[in-house]
Amino acid sequence: MITQTARKISILALTITMLGAVSACSTQAVVEGPDRSPAKQPIARSPSIGARAAAVALQQVGVPYLYGGSTTSGFDCSGLVQYSYSRAGKSVPRTTGRLWSATSTVRRGDLQVGDLLFFEIEGKMSHVGMYIGDQRFVHAPSSGRTVTVGRLTTPYYSSAFIRAGRPK
Repeated sequence: MITQTARKISILALTITMLGAVSACSTQAVVEGPDRSPAKQPIARSPSIGARAAAVALQQVGVPYLYGGSTTSGFDCSGLVQYSYSRAGKSVPRTTGRLWSATSTVRRGDLQVGDLLFFEIEGKMSHVGMYIGDQRFVHAPSSGRTVTVGRLTTPYYSSAFIRAGRPK
């Protein structure tokens, strides 16, 4: 039986994937209308790489934290990001520091699903999560915990937040 939280996360992952497709309708295709004349219909583009990566990351909620982990047996924060982007079709670095260098800075007000969020923990930049919308992010927090969804608005993460970045 699926718990309420797991069901909500599954619905959120599906919504993120579908939003990328629906909101990106910008091209037109000519198809036959009912009277056999050409009719323009929008063709949805695939969801963005970031949205696909976020959907993959959300599917990992509940997987245990494992230092150095980058598989469904266990993830650390940067391993989850690398795994998710890899499954979405984009190669990104493995470590938090290299991820920082491989992203373009994004203002907090311009966040998009799939953007990376960097946090200062114990005095140094050492944690990364993936933005999923509505001030929430998915991440592998620490030993003894599991991949989970956090909120940027909580006092802890709000004060630890350093910057956001979009993979180049």
